[in-house]
Amino acid sequence: MELQLTLKQLAYFRALAETGHYRKAAERIGISQPSLSLQIANLEAALELKLVERGRAGAVLTPEGREVLEKTRSILSEVALLQETSGRMKSELAGTFRLGSSPTLGPYLLPRVFHHLHENHPSLKLIVRDGAPSELLQELLSGVHDFILTQLPVSSSDVTILRLLREPLKLAVARNHRLAQKELANDEDLKGESILALSRRFTLHNQVADLANSLGANLLYDYEGTSLDAIRQMTAMNIGVSFLPSLYAASEIPEVGGDVVLVPYRPGRLNRSIGLVWRKSSGHHQTFAFLSEIILSVARNEFSGLVSIEG
Repeated sequence: MELQLTLKQLAYFRALAETGHYRKAAERIGISQPSLSLQIANLEAALELKLVERGRAGAVLTPEGREVLEKTRSILSEVALLQETSGRMKSELAGTFRLGSSPTLGPYLLPRVFHHLHENHPSLKLIVRDGAPSELLQELLSGVHDFILTQLPVSSSDVTILRLLREPLKLAVARNHRLAQKELANDEDLKGESILALSRRFTLHNQVADLANSLGANLLYDYEGTSLDAIRQMTAMNIGVSFLPSLYAASEIPEVGGDVVLVPYRPGRLNRSIGLVWRKSSGHHQTFAFLSEIILSVARNEFSGLVSIEG
């Protein structure tokens, strides 16, 4: 049967080379001299090389032995570094993780989260990829992402869902729209109105479609947007009204001089739910839970009044 090379054999060989004596090496390692001799013999058999010569002065490395010793030291050094890294990753927030995020959310929330991580947890690296919520879930389940930040609900029995935020939706209308000057729009104002929405790939589409149906409004399927910017621009051209997430609105719509006007509507009652989602089979539950606390901390400190904490 072919003998297998082991890290233990390499460690024993290094000890023998450094002490130059079987007895001293065995004492350093804490094993018997015959056991050490057997392991060295097994290493030589696995490599099919003569590594050590026995002499009166002790153990002398052969030319092959000297070359193998150099490689052995490099291998054992890398193994020690790997063990150190493993220990560090268990004791602190560290490592590289792949995060999937909805483009209607990530660009407006995550930069502040990244800044916090860079300042306080530099050993943690996030690789972020945007995608529609319908795609993010499938990519999560297939291993493309380690976790996702997305609008809820998410339907799968294979994931853990942690609710984070409620983000208000803002009614946006063109500057020359009949509702642009209203202090507070009501449901009756929107009856029969044309409403713009993102494509069906986005969870926000379903929420807006349900709202339009309940109001007796008309959802414009001929004008489904591929981005929030596209929806805003079509709103500005008075093609229809729209409902834009508050983080997007705060970032892209100035209070004065914007291309659309935000009209108060159902204050505190029209929101979308945002959550962090990961596979139940993942071994990083504590890391993702800790990341959720960071996101919540950023939301409290930097987006107060724009979002509220779930629960």
